[in-house]
Amino acid sequence: MSSTGSAGAGSGTGGVERSSGGTASGGPQEKKKKESIVDLGKYLDKAIRVKFQGGREASGILKGFDPLLNLVLDNTIELLRDPDDPYKLTDDTRTLGLVVCRGTAVVVICPVDGMESIPNPFIQHE
Repeated sequence: MSSTGSAGAGSGTGGVERSSGGTASGGPQEKKKKESIVDLGKYLDKAIRVKFQGGREASGILKGFDPLLNLVLDNTIELLRDPDDPYKLTDDTRTLGLVVCRGTAVVVICPVDGMESIPNPFIQHE
């Protein structure tokens, strides 16, 4: 009975080593780093306007971003909406300063000085 117990312990230890070795060598090499679809690098230190879920809009200088579209804006101004008509912007603004915008709430990002057409990244070019 003692020989069966030691054999079971030996095979269990070997199985753990093999599975952890396979995970360590195969996992990180197979994963590709996710690329961001939108390249905001050309808008760094330039004025952009951001629309959020829920209808808020802000304008500021883009200081940083990440692949999840989390944004850092400086000299940020929030554009306020009409209390009677939530779809209408007013001339009223609120100064916010330095802001970190959560990427999951971002709906639209556009430059203040104008827009440009970009190719659709989801179309397969042949």
